[in-house]
Amino acid sequence: MVSVSRKEIMPLVYLTTERTDKFKTGCISITLCLQLSRKNAARNALLPKVLLRGCGRYPDMQSLSAALDELYGARLEPIVRKKGEVHCIGLYADFVDDAFVSEGERVLERVAELMGQVLLCPATRAGLFNSDYVKSERENLADRIRARINDKQQYAVSRLKELMCAGEPYSVDTLGEKPEDALKLSPITLTKHYREIIETARIEVFYCGSAETARVEIAIKNALEALPRANGELEQPFTDVKMSTAEARYFSESLDVTQGKLAVGFRLGEIMKKPDLAALLVFNALYGGSVTSKLFLNVRERLSLCYYASSQIERHKGLMIVSSGIEVEKYDEALAEILRQLDLIRQGEISDDELENSRKSIMTDLRSVMDSQIQLENFYLGQAIDSLTYAPDVLAELVRDITKEDILAVADSIRLDSVYFLKNAEGSR
Repeated sequence: MVSVSRKEIMPLVYLTTERTDKFKTGCISITLCLQLSRKNAARNALLPKVLLRGCGRYPDMQSLSAALDELYGARLEPIVRKKGEVHCIGLYADFVDDAFVSEGERVLERVAELMGQVLLCPATRAGLFNSDYVKSERENLADRIRARINDKQQYAVSRLKELMCAGEPYSVDTLGEKPEDALKLSPITLTKHYREIIETARIEVFYCGSAETARVEIAIKNALEALPRANGELEQPFTDVKMSTAEARYFSESLDVTQGKLAVGFRLGEIMKKPDLAALLVFNALYGGSVTSKLFLNVRERLSLCYYASSQIERHKGLMIVSSGIEVEKYDEALAEILRQLDLIRQGEISDDELENSRKSIMTDLRSVMDSQIQLENFYLGQAIDSLTYAPDVLAELVRDITKEDILAVADSIRLDSVYFLKNAEGSR
């Protein structure tokens, strides 16, 4: 039995619940949805880490860890991610479902209460965040920002997005742009920022487990009872989807790499005025998002132009990103073939087998979402950001009905925006 519901339980606080007997654990996430900005990115990213250092009732990590141990080893982790130009930060907990503890035990309520304590009653000194906690976590955050360059594949994609969306909030990384953005944050700055967003942020709460929806709602309301809400000043974050660019742009940089990293960015275009999520997913699987895709079978396998090649849709921002690893001297040939495979789709070169394999790939992915609570949580947050309500199995049925004409409509709308090439210092290009 699976039952999904969504409700506004407090001013700009939304609760999505999936009641199911499928799992032995329950999960709760509390996510603050904020407008992504260069000014606040590092502040937002730092907050969950500082909050998890301690709260009023459990003022340090040792006592907080002991409280989690008493809840049958429950886990409480930070959330920092972005959906389009919405910066999503908060807390995620998973814990043993009440069906698997002694009769009468109510783990759900105790976990919710603890999350409310951590979120709303942080450990402070003289009204400010504990300076030792802020100093320690801002140094950790700076280290994480520095470490982004170590994964060259992901670094190339991040640089493409930064350059492609320059001047748009989406160009800002979830952690902040530079280590200095983290290191300059003080307890005063962070406390002020916390007080502002806790009053005004849209909050998405998700629960998955066997508890009745009414019981979950009461538990969350009790946990967030002390949540301050600013009268008439609540923030609804949004994403500005740019339809197209006038002319494609080309960027290259040199680093100490043994393999060139080619990242290609597209705008999904006019199709985003009334997006069809199922069609976008199937198109992506057909083009580069699966092992039966045109990029994988042709650019990688048949022509051996790259070590890997895949595409990914950023539905919340209306982008498609192709990521590939190539020999530097194959840049022109690899880029031309990546673009040619898109043109072939536009020309209708889509076999029945290709379309069916793409649909099956997405339906398999959606079934895997239904088998994982953390994937379900991420799925429903994305649905909430896009003001959609249907579940993964409903989306799978929509995918089943996608036609070749639906795919052509997506392909015809897509436009090349930017190309980024990361090469070694001796590279000729």
